[in-house]
Amino acid sequence: MRILNRIKDKIKKIMPVKFGHLKPKKKKVSLLRPAACVSKEIPGFQETIAVNTKFSQPEDTRPRSVMPQELPSYYDQDKIILQVRDPRWLHAYWELKNQTIEGLKRKLGDDFYRAKKILRVYDVTNIIFNGFNANSFFDIQYNDFANSWYIDTAGPGRSWCVDLGLMLTDGRFITILRSNVVSTPLDGPSWITDEEWMIPEDVFARLYGMGFGLGKSSPVGGAWQQRLKQGLFSSGVSSSPVRKEVKQRSFWMKVDCELIVYGATEPDAKVTVQGQPINLRPDGTFTLRYYLPDSKQVIPVKATSADKLEERTITPIVTRETR
Repeated sequence: MRILNRIKDKIKKIMPVKFGHLKPKKKKVSLLRPAACVSKEIPGFQETIAVNTKFSQPEDTRPRSVMPQELPSYYDQDKIILQVRDPRWLHAYWELKNQTIEGLKRKLGDDFYRAKKILRVYDVTNIIFNGFNANSFFDIQYNDFANSWYIDTAGPGRSWCVDLGLMLTDGRFITILRSNVVSTPLDGPSWITDEEWMIPEDVFARLYGMGFGLGKSSPVGGAWQQRLKQGLFSSGVSSSPVRKEVKQRSFWMKVDCELIVYGATEPDAKVTVQGQPINLRPDGTFTLRYYLPDSKQVIPVKATSADKLEERTITPIVTRETR
């Protein structure tokens, strides 16, 4: 018995568990150092694996989505933009710098706070607008917080420009910004059916030789096209497709120009162009077509009011030179 007890005591000292419940020890493997078992054979390999796995994450190469950015509500610019919505309505939007507003306050003083904020809408149909020669205009008062406005022009087929400004208590209008010019489309068929041909006297002989007639004529009419062909092909060159048998070639080109003069005034006014009276349309507009040879054309256009108390003259000067 003594011998057996001694053997048991020695076994307990060697094994960490009770006798009769012996289990093989499981080797612990670190998940963070998976290559530790081969580091004995390859020096330095364990260190490399530890650095790359324990402290690093694999780089994510997937494209990252970019969050959409909202457009700024303020660009710090002085501008007013006019655009067409339909034949009757326009839309204007604007922006003023803070320093522009502060400058007006310093310049006008108390008048700035008493002034009305105004959109002045100009009818600039068929004119080159200089700020004072509009056909007509009307005013719209807007509130302090508005930066855009829909404008009812009640005038399809017209051209428009808008001034943003201040109406002072003494009736003066101060323009702060001026918009671009836009044209509203017609809300029905075009009223332009034909143009009146005006022929300068110094080119009458040339036109007669080319076969052009005088008076009113539609440029798409068959007679007009026939006359034009007679003038262009008077040298005998045929305009038909190339024939199979061509003995002689002749390369050529013909270029001519036309000038269109158009305008508007009061429907009951009397208008002359180069001293010749012309007929106005019911709305006071007119359109003239000129043959334009190589020369200088002086075309005075004179309008006289029905009561003969007012006159205005505008003289376009056009020069054509072919080299």
